[in-house]
Amino acid sequence: MSNSSLTTLHLLALFYYFRKKKKNKEKKHRLEQQINTNKNEEEETKSGYIDKRTPAQMAFVKMQEKRQMERILNKAEKTHKRRVEDFNHHLDTLTEHYDIPKVSWTK
Repeated sequence: MSNSSLTTLHLLALFYYFRKKKKNKEKKHRLEQQINTNKNEEEETKSGYIDKRTPAQMAFVKMQEKRQMERILNKAEKTHKRRVEDFNHHLDTLTEHYDIPKVSWTK
């Protein structure tokens, strides 16, 4: 894992630990700011490195990181209890198509 993924995971753990419903948006904003500052610091330290990627490759990596952050923030919004309730609701709404029908030769 790279340093950025470790810092992202560390920040996510902190976000889970300090999460409160009323301050959720505020903490999310702070989390995003910390991640952005970490990325800026990493770019400054890599100033001696010459990037040989094409613009399309850089855009691809940037979008991947953006999507990963969205997934992390979406996952952090729900508690485990809420996820289990949603999953149970989903299972309740499914049809019983996959149940094995009762087969009786005597009737």
